[in-house]
Amino acid sequence: TLGTQTDYRDGEAQTDPYSPEYVVPSGSVPELLTLATLTWGRGLPAGLDEVEMVERAREKRAWEATLPAMDSASQIAKRRKMMDDMERKEWAFREQEIEKLQEVRLEVLKKLLRRREKNQNELDAKRLDDHWQNHQKAKEEKMKKRVHDCALMLRKLMAKRNNVMGKLERRDIIKEYTDFASQTYAPLSRIGYFPDNHSERYVVKNFYLNTFAGLCELEASLPDSVTQVKVKAPKPKYATTKTGFIKRSARLEMDLAQVHQ
Repeated sequence: TLGTQTDYRDGEAQTDPYSPEYVVPSGSVPELLTLATLTWGRGLPAGLDEVEMVERAREKRAWEATLPAMDSASQIAKRRKMMDDMERKEWAFREQEIEKLQEVRLEVLKKLLRRREKNQNELDAKRLDDHWQNHQKAKEEKMKKRVHDCALMLRKLMAKRNNVMGKLERRDIIKEYTDFASQTYAPLSRIGYFPDNHSERYVVKNFYLNTFAGLCELEASLPDSVTQVKVKAPKPKYATTKTGFIKRSARLEMDLAQVHQ
């Protein structure tokens, strides 16, 4: 039931696969020793490239076994020619490897350029969208200001047209009290009147509602039907018909009650 906490985590405890010790007999060169440069994570586990490298090494060893001995001038010339041909093949293979590597790097560079171009396009589109939104907001603000100024000028023109000659008019009290939109009933706050400042004078004050004696008098004047509520019990509904069958509504209520339980 007890656990052990070590000083090392699992990742530090992992090691490379075990490679046992070996002894090479004198005069023999095992082919497996040619792969000693491959280690775990660097060529192992082997892939297609490693298999091709092993095949090339075998072909080269087979080619070295076919080289002529250096015992005469003709054999030396033949050996030099074979070595020149092999060197050309190795250089051609190396050029192919370099071209493949360059193609891979070129593809990676193309992907990076496409990604950068895509990100730049998205950033440009976002900037244009923000710029357009700002222009739209400014346009709407200008339109609102123009509509407000237009309404203000129209009110001024209407006021001037009502008094074209500039004559002074006497106050018509009857007209003010018959028009519920006049300054008497609905004064404007821009002329210095604020109705909310004296709102308490509109509160209804009643003797029957604000005093105990008034409440008692109001209660005594009410009829008995208001103070004494009479509730009539509902008549039960018959669930069966005259012939003795259960009604469909009653059967549905029974089913619902059973489902509810």
